[in-house]
Amino acid sequence: MILLSFDIEEFDMAFEYGKSITFEEQIRISSEGTLTILDLLAKHKLKATFFSTVTFAKNATAIIRRILDEGHELASHGMYHSDFKKEHLLESRLALEELSGVAVTGYRMARMMPVDEQEIQKAGYLYNSSINPTWLPGRYNNRHISRTYFYQSGVLQLPASVSPISRFPLFWLSFHNLPLWFYEHLVKRTYQKDNYINIYFHPWEFTDLTDKERFGFPGYVSKNSGQDMITRMDKFMGWLNKQGYPSGTISQFTKNIPLA
Repeated sequence: MILLSFDIEEFDMAFEYGKSITFEEQIRISSEGTLTILDLLAKHKLKATFFSTVTFAKNATAIIRRILDEGHELASHGMYHSDFKKEHLLESRLALEELSGVAVTGYRMARMMPVDEQEIQKAGYLYNSSINPTWLPGRYNNRHISRTYFYQSGVLQLPASVSPISRFPLFWLSFHNLPLWFYEHLVKRTYQKDNYINIYFHPWEFTDLTDKERFGFPGYVSKNSGQDMITRMDKFMGWLNKQGYPSGTISQFTKNIPLA
C-alpha cells in the first residue's frame, strides 16, 4: 500500500532561518497548501493521512471537515509545532477528537524528533510515525533503527520509508531535489522490497519559497516549491496510479499488521 501523509501545521519553519512570519500568514499558507493537496488527491482518487497540530485544526475547521468528508485520516501532530511537553500527547489527541468527532489513533512528532514510546502508549495512540531511519547531518542519526514497521512499548512504529541498503530517505526534501524519474525509481525499488511506502510532505511546500528575504530558505529547501511542486506532485500521483499501487490511510494499513 502507498501511504501518503501530510503534516499540516502552522507554518513556522522560517523561524529556523531567522525570519519572522505572522500567525495569520502561517495559517493562510498552510490552509491554501492543504486545499491544493486535497484537490490533487481527489483528482487521482488517492487517500492520505493528515497529521495536524491542534493549533492548525482550530484555525482551519472547514479544512479538517473536508479531510474527513473525503475519506482521509486525521492524526495528531501535537498541540503546537514549535512547543512540546509530554502532556501534549494526550491533550492533542483529545482536542482533535473533540473538534473532529472521530477517533485519533496515530501520532507524529513535529520535525520527526524523538518521542518517548511509553508516553505515546499511555496517551492512547495505536501507532507512531515519528522516525526517519536514516542519517542526516544535524537532524537524524537513526541508521540503527529498523527500516520497516515494528512494535515497541505496545505501539506500532511506522518509520518513514528509506531505500534498501543505502537507506536514502524518500521524504519531502528528496522529492524536491532529485530528478522525478529517479525519485520514482527509488520508490519502486523500496515498494518491491517492503510492500509499502510511507512518505510525508507539508502544505507549505506548495507555496513559492524562493524569496530568500522573506523565508530565508536555502536552495535545497525552496527548490521545486510552489507551482513546480504542484506539477511535480500531480505527475507523481499519476505515476503511482499507473503502477497499480493501492492507496490508503495509515489506519487502514495497520489493520492488516498482526499484533506484537
